[in-house]
Amino acid sequence: MLVAPMSCTTLNKWGAGISATLAIGLPSEAVHRGVPDLAMPYFNQAQGAQPAVARSIADLRAQGVVYLDGPGGYNAHPPKNGDPQAFPWHLALDAVGAIVSPSS
Repeated sequence: MLVAPMSCTTLNKWGAGISATLAIGLPSEAVHRGVPDLAMPYFNQAQGAQPAVARSIADLRAQGVVYLDGPGGYNAHPPKNGDPQAFPWHLALDAVGAIVSPSS
């Protein structure tokens, strides 16, 4: 299951176990039922600097969620410089493909 593009709000709710919407509830439950969960963020550097973000990422990774950031995922953009058209869908889908059809 891929959660992308994921906002800072969604990340922090999911990391805190708050599944107030179906969009967060489904992957929150799925990861504990053995369904591979991947998440790729889309938020700016100022939002990413909030201490809750690092905690939420760590909490999701501890549950087995594959959080796609850095070279193989999304790097936060500067405030007021986001370009939704540039979201790296190819990286997200490649990561899903690697889990669905792992190469030998």
